[in-house]
Amino acid sequence: GLSPYDATVKAMEQVSAPVIAIALILTAVFIPTAFIPGITGRLYQQFAVTIALSVILSAFNALTLSPALSAMLLRPRKPARGPLGVFFAWFNRVFGAATKGYVRACHRLIERPVTAMGFLVGITALVGVLGVVLPTSFLPEEDQGYFYMNVQLPPAASLQRTDALCKQVEEILADTDGVQTFNTVVGYSLLSGATTTYNAFYFVTLSPWHDRDEKGRIAKVIMREINQRVSTIPGGQVIAFSPPAIPGVGTSGGATFMLEDRSGQDVAFLAENTEAFLKAARERPEIASVFTTFIPSVPQVFADVDRDKALKQGVDLGSLYQTLQAFMGGAFVNYFNRFGRTWQVYVQAEGESRTRAENVGQFYVRNREGEPVPLSSLVTMRDISGPEFTIRFNSYRAAQINASANPGYSSGQVMAALEDVFEQTQPADMGYDYMGMSYQEQVAAEGVSPGVIFGFSLLMVFLILAAQYESWSLPFSVLLGVPIAVFGAYAALWLRGFDNNVYAQIGLVMLIGLAAKNAILIVEFAKDEYEGGKSLIDAALVAAELRLRPILMTAFAFILGVVPLAIAKGAGAESRRILGSGVIGGMTAASLIAIFIIPVSFYLVERLSRRSGGGAAAGTTPGGAVPEAGSPTGGKH
Repeated sequence: GLSPYDATVKAMEQVSAPVIAIALILTAVFIPTAFIPGITGRLYQQFAVTIALSVILSAFNALTLSPALSAMLLRPRKPARGPLGVFFAWFNRVFGAATKGYVRACHRLIERPVTAMGFLVGITALVGVLGVVLPTSFLPEEDQGYFYMNVQLPPAASLQRTDALCKQVEEILADTDGVQTFNTVVGYSLLSGATTTYNAFYFVTLSPWHDRDEKGRIAKVIMREINQRVSTIPGGQVIAFSPPAIPGVGTSGGATFMLEDRSGQDVAFLAENTEAFLKAARERPEIASVFTTFIPSVPQVFADVDRDKALKQGVDLGSLYQTLQAFMGGAFVNYFNRFGRTWQVYVQAEGESRTRAENVGQFYVRNREGEPVPLSSLVTMRDISGPEFTIRFNSYRAAQINASANPGYSSGQVMAALEDVFEQTQPADMGYDYMGMSYQEQVAAEGVSPGVIFGFSLLMVFLILAAQYESWSLPFSVLLGVPIAVFGAYAALWLRGFDNNVYAQIGLVMLIGLAAKNAILIVEFAKDEYEGGKSLIDAALVAAELRLRPILMTAFAFILGVVPLAIAKGAGAESRRILGSGVIGGMTAASLIAIFIIPVSFYLVERLSRRSGGGAAAGTTPGGAVPEAGSPTGGKH
């Protein structure tokens, strides 16, 4: 019945404090994340900056532009007629009945606070159980529209043999639905960075997401299918794997484990322990595939130069090695210009002459007298075996091991399995480290834990609420609903089969502020009603009845706004689905379950505060009498 201007003024008197409190909480809840180092901190900080600025602008709008527009535009409306009017009337009747039922349920819970708090303790225990059950990881494995394939043949296999096997792989790729194009690099592996005759590498580009999503042809499905098909190709090992979640951090997804010989022994010692490690790792259920780029027994030809004999015969060692190089590979001579271009001159033996090591005897080197000396008299060629290359990681000789997870397991579980295998199979002289994305995941696990972040975010909310209400007790009535929101988030992640990774943890931090928002809308009005003379029960129930509709309106508007995240497709969809699912689950639980606990928590906290003589809201009414919980004013709900 008020004029638009008077109605706006009255509304702002009622909601300005909650708006400010909610804005401060949603902004400050990410403050602790500013002190997290590394990639994890950068991810948190991007969300913190985005949300903080958005909330500040939204609060400024809610305190200025929205009231002004309300005073200008609000007008009395006639009841709607027709089908829409019938629907509105039906909805209001149903919602009114639901509101009365909600208030009655809150009243019963207030009369049985032990039951309500027991339920809250049970929910908190379930949060702990789900926190253990949910697999942990660092970042989700995204469908980035492409993936890699590594081909490895037996040591010293020829380039022609590698090329023939690659043609079989190419036939499979060309026949796979969802694969658009691919590039083959024969004689090179991106994993090792080495050029060998028995390696090949593929860069596989997938069809656009909208063409694959309709058929469910996501990158994981395509890679799993290709790995099954290429496993039947004899003569080599072919594995498809995903790129790293953050481009440039490592060369592959999954886990990159560096097995190190920290005692400085020979290559055979590392090879023996690597073989034992791989054998045990392949038996773990968490691991789908595991392989190493370390090949310790490649057939080789060793040119043993008799230096003493060469010096006695007056042969210059530099000339001897240069001639040997020309025979085995090639020797650079000079440049020359022709046709406007610069050309390089190399001298090398013909291919037919290099097929047998014994042919080195057909080459000669001159001594000081200018007489030719056959290389066969100075060089002995013998067959040996050894590594094509070795890796030094943190100054230790190491074997790089790449492992991917089986469906239903996370990268964190794969890393834990690899560490367990290491403890069971490796001697004290061996050690391990991680590389690429696995290293970043290890740093995140050893750094500031999600529990610490969550705890400090709760502390920030508590301090802001304590300052807002000038009470150390009242913030507890707001924060007691947070475990229910966390339970909803964990339950949603568990039901959808997602990991508890960085994006899920960012969603949990958001939920602290979002769950507190619902509680503030009830507690703020309950506090005002109580200070206005009502009993604790009356104040709690009046606030619950008055604020139910706006709480549900804002909550479900937010939930529906996040639905596109939870059902996202295309690039980066995995991280959006995880974040969206967690937030939707948490807000749904906070809006449908926690709203029954908030009035009870307000009643209990204020009653305990009054008994201890503290709390801002615990005091006398304007008339000087302290209303008791069982007063007649609260008996008619």
